[in-house]
Amino acid sequence: MLQEESDLSLIIAQIVQKLKGSNLYAQLERQAWACLQRPEIRLESLKEDIKEFFKISGWEKKLQNAVYSELNVFPLPSHPSAPPEHLKEPLVYMRKAQGSWEKRILKSLNSMCTELSIPLARKRPVGEQKELLNKWNEMGTDEPDLSLFRPVYAPKDFLEVLINLRNPNYENGDSLSFRTHLGLIQVPLKVKDIPELKECFVELGLNTGQLGIDDSTQVPPELFENEHVRIGQKVLAQQDSAAAQQYVRQGSPTALRAELWALILNISSQPEDILYYEQLKTNVIQHDLLVDSLIYKDVKLTASNDDYYFVFEDYLYQVLLCFSRDTSVLGHFAYNSASPPKSYIRGKLGLEEYAVFYPPNGVIPFHGFSMYVAPLCFLYHEPYKLYQIFREMYVRFFFRLHSISSHPSGIVSLCLLFETLLQTYLPQLFYHLREIGAQPLRISFKWMVRAFSGYLATDQLLLLWDRILGYNSLEILAVLAAAVFAFRAVNLMEVTSLAAAETAPRHC
Repeated sequence: MLQEESDLSLIIAQIVQKLKGSNLYAQLERQAWACLQRPEIRLESLKEDIKEFFKISGWEKKLQNAVYSELNVFPLPSHPSAPPEHLKEPLVYMRKAQGSWEKRILKSLNSMCTELSIPLARKRPVGEQKELLNKWNEMGTDEPDLSLFRPVYAPKDFLEVLINLRNPNYENGDSLSFRTHLGLIQVPLKVKDIPELKECFVELGLNTGQLGIDDSTQVPPELFENEHVRIGQKVLAQQDSAAAQQYVRQGSPTALRAELWALILNISSQPEDILYYEQLKTNVIQHDLLVDSLIYKDVKLTASNDDYYFVFEDYLYQVLLCFSRDTSVLGHFAYNSASPPKSYIRGKLGLEEYAVFYPPNGVIPFHGFSMYVAPLCFLYHEPYKLYQIFREMYVRFFFRLHSISSHPSGIVSLCLLFETLLQTYLPQLFYHLREIGAQPLRISFKWMVRAFSGYLATDQLLLLWDRILGYNSLEILAVLAAAVFAFRAVNLMEVTSLAAAETAPRHC
């Protein structure tokens, strides 16, 4: 009991500290001073009167939404004497593996830099700045020569690292006996079984209405859809983040989705947010980074070739180039097992006072990174709003899909959950695929790393992402991946190679 109270006090103190540096805090302070002039505010009941004013004027709701938003991203409290790195990742071997992986990525980036004789960053000449500014809204028409550039890594490279991950406290002989797990992931992490998943995702039960199923043409709209839309409109009118998060667990109506997601993520697009985006844009115009070419290359290789997303090419460049310059993204490394890469001013290698984070946001894009942004382009048409939503989605969810950690929503746990579900509930299929050299994870890994972006039709993908936001968890990705295999089990039992197995689930 005392421990719980201590944890709660710690969380409250840290959230208060975080909010004190926000725009909302300054706005609340201004409103409090302004309301002192009102005749109904009395000195003898000052505190209660100001609280009542905040409640009536809607500022209390804004504060509640901000606190709720912080609680959703806030890491679980650790022991007060635990070092900061425990907040990032409690398991030492995971931290070491992540550190080694980061060194490999940085080595790949630096070798590309050396091979091509291109600096990591340079200031653009004035003429080049003007040219980029003029074509800012049509960067997709530009065709720079990117033939010499290559993605720093692809999901399959990352999978090989995860396959070789081991807990050194386990003997070699013990590893396999861990739940007699026959999959590729050989680390002992606790993942949910079916009863626990049913309890966690209770709103996805067969007796609960679901958008994407119960709004089909065969089902009369008055049975579910009309009422669900009416409740959604009421949630938006109330401007309650917690209610919106609960609501989207059953799926969001297309017309309400953009506003509901912004409410859940506590994004309201104030004038200062628009100004901040413009500052990032100015930084892109003024400075050229090596990662810019990696972003161009990735968009050309992925989204530009996608039937759904090629039309958003310009938006993707704008958002991702600004994202690479956004130093506010560095804040998420406090609870991310990864650490931002460092570079040094020329001639000052190893001297910490001359070290800078590179890229400025600390995130090196990989093959497929732009697909995290592409589906959001269907919802948000103003670049600054699209940018805010993507940044918040990234620092809440997507970063976990390409960093090594023991978090339940981390990619390692998702892989293990997928394999465990398949081995436990479809053992014949699992064993068959393993015997023909088509380990299921080799097929599903790319789906999960991209949160299924590019692998599902956009309307289906957005319904999936509704649930990610609704449950504040990525575990649904592993469940869906296992469900795809279950759905195509008959076909998969007949395949005799990895190549054949990879094509079988595409038609689900």
